[in-house]
Amino acid sequence: MPKLFRVRGWFEQKGRRQKFTLELPGLSREHVVERILSELGSRHKVKRNLIHLEEITEVEGGVYE
Repeated sequence: MPKLFRVRGWFEQKGRRQKFTLELPGLSREHVVERILSELGSRHKVKRNLIHLEEITEVEGGVYE
């Protein structure tokens, strides 16, 4: 059953830092990291090396169904 993870970080776009906080379901931390890199890269046209993840925490009681 997927768990709910909260991810905080920032990415560089056009020389500026853009902060983000997202909550995503995932089976593991690695799964969520891959999904974040994929979605932000696709949505904002940012390369993976410009995305910096500061914190990944599992949301207590956050079982995603």
